[in-house]
Amino acid sequence: MSEPGVPPPEDVLLEVRGLRTEFRVLDGIVPAVDGVDFSLRRGETLGLVGESGSGKSVTSLSIMRLIERPGAIVGGEIWFEGRDLLKLSEGDMEDIRGNEITMIFQEPMTSLNPVFTVGEQIAESVRLHRHASKKDAWDRAIEMLKLVGIPSPERRVKQYPHEMSGGMRQRVVIAMALACDPKLIIADEPTTALDVTIQAQILELMKRIQAESGAAMLLITHDLAVVAETVQRIAVMYAGKIVESGAVEETLLHPQHPYTEGLLTSIPSRVARGQRLNVIKGTVPNPFRLPKGCKFEPRCPYSFEPCKDNDPPLESIGNDRKVRCWLHGLPEHALPVTVAAGTTPGGAS
Repeated sequence: MSEPGVPPPEDVLLEVRGLRTEFRVLDGIVPAVDGVDFSLRRGETLGLVGESGSGKSVTSLSIMRLIERPGAIVGGEIWFEGRDLLKLSEGDMEDIRGNEITMIFQEPMTSLNPVFTVGEQIAESVRLHRHASKKDAWDRAIEMLKLVGIPSPERRVKQYPHEMSGGMRQRVVIAMALACDPKLIIADEPTTALDVTIQAQILELMKRIQAESGAAMLLITHDLAVVAETVQRIAVMYAGKIVESGAVEETLLHPQHPYTEGLLTSIPSRVARGQRLNVIKGTVPNPFRLPKGCKFEPRCPYSFEPCKDNDPPLESIGNDRKVRCWLHGLPEHALPVTVAAGTTPGGAS
């Protein structure tokens, strides 16, 4: 991570540093995103993973600067293409949204206007950001529908969203997101609202188009199976913080944070026949009464004394991996006996 105020290296497209987003409500302040750090290289796919309420979607909306009251971004930096997005005017951000950075939402109908045809909506984006003529924008809409695998695009381009299936609408949303050749695609649970049979098709489509276009992608999901098949790197969020990050294969095979381990052992396909499905005890903490120390401590099977009063920092453990856990931040003689013996997540000591 680069120094504050200094642009990241050229190969880094997006770098989020110390991002803090709060919601001020009658009951108090909710720290929805609490000091988040991560980076995304050009052409790379990063998976942002965690339970509902962990802060994933608020992080994505903060990057787009779409946080509405009572929410507010109160700290940090968001570097994109050498510019800190938090310092840009709203006019400059409008030029970036839908053009250089696009977003695919979970429910297509939140992105599509029911009173306009899908062709009109795609063409409008092209006219707005690329200053294309009506004919060129309309031709681009047909081209994009064909690209995402919609049959008879010349006919479908004249249809309204309600005339299409859920899977077809999501393809339209992807077409709209890609119409201006963005450098970054943010996909927020893009397949959750779809039938299982359609999910694999949409994910394969997104992987193929991203590879062909060279765009980077931030994929937000709670589904580790999707992550394993789609991304190169993973960042795991819990209670507004990144708790672990690294290459996807190494992280999933050898998790170093108890929360990541808990997520993995809760997947039915990883449990042998006859064994009980593991669950992470407890629930995500109340945002108005967060634990004083590590936010996962009340649910952690490896919890010991330092965890209760001190929130661990996110530290490098080598090989481009980071973890926020006292099991990796204290000398072995200071660890509890079971931890020092090697029963930490991933078998680390």
